[in-house]
Amino acid sequence: MTSSHWPLFGLRVSTPRLRLRVPTLEDLDALAELAAEGVHDPDVQPFTVPWTDAPPAERARGTLQYHWSEWAAWRPSAWALNLVVDLDGVIVGTQGMTAKDFAIRREVSTGSWLGRRYQGQGIGTEMRAAVLDLAFDGLGAEYALSAAFADNEASFAVSRKLGYREDGIDRHVVRGRPVVSRRLRLDRAGWQARRTVPVTIEGLAACLPLFGL
Repeated sequence: MTSSHWPLFGLRVSTPRLRLRVPTLEDLDALAELAAEGVHDPDVQPFTVPWTDAPPAERARGTLQYHWSEWAAWRPSAWALNLVVDLDGVIVGTQGMTAKDFAIRREVSTGSWLGRRYQGQGIGTEMRAAVLDLAFDGLGAEYALSAAFADNEASFAVSRKLGYREDGIDRHVVRGRPVVSRRLRLDRAGWQARRTVPVTIEGLAACLPLFGL
């Protein structure tokens, strides 16, 4: 998919193993199938919006609708960049990055998920490192934020590897009960100190106006 009016389709962020891109319709279909298979242990719910509690067919359809809705809602002052993660030609998950008033605040938030069969292989760390390089080196961010529920050790392990520090808590209601999430913050100095994954960014220059830059 290419469009001179939507240059994000030409954006590529690559690591030694992974290629991240704005999804094609075929990519979205593969991602929807992955969501239908399951993203986590059904006995726990790691997301503040419990979209994975839906039946498999609804999870798949909701995955498509979410990406389409974010494309439609994009503004330079408030955007959500959702990239699919390609490992050897196979879509294994998605890595997102969002911001509001980025040109002023220089701050992004990240979120992601992997198909269950691809977890525990270091892919989560590598794909977050890729999008952090896009944020800090490509877009000139000063801070990156992340958050996870207090029992989500896998997410915190990735954050620790990449240099995040504690930044407070939030409280949510999930499945009818209160849940505490821990916020984490990574500044530019921390990112530079822990930057070990080689990342290549292509096609960014044409996209900068869409990020408000």
